Amino acid sequence: MGAAYYRAESESGDHIEDPSEDALFMLIDDLNGSDNTFVVIQPDEDDPGWFTSVAVLDEGGYEVVRRDTTRREHDVAIETSIDEIARGLTIWMAARDFPGRPNQHTTNF
Repeated sequence: MGAAYYRAESESGDHIEDPSEDALFMLIDDLNGSDNTFVVIQPDEDDPGWFTSVAVLDEGGYEVVRRDTTRREHDVAIETSIDEIARGLTIWMAARDFPGRPNQHTTNF
């Protein structure tokens, strides 16, 4: 198995290295309003340049935070669909920089 680029960890201590969209769905689905209220995903490094989190809201739904200091991005949204949250976070994280991962290059034809 290769090096972990990022890690998801819930308040209850559940954690997954480099979680897939399905794994994120399961972590978020396990959240509740009492003892497992949030999950944080960030690079597996000492001073991460980005993070994202999902927290259960008392009134229902989830608060989704996406923060990337290197790109000056900070977004907070209220979502209700776990499927859409997991998909959106997977796409967002794919565009982040990870130490040790080859740079992504695009070519215009």
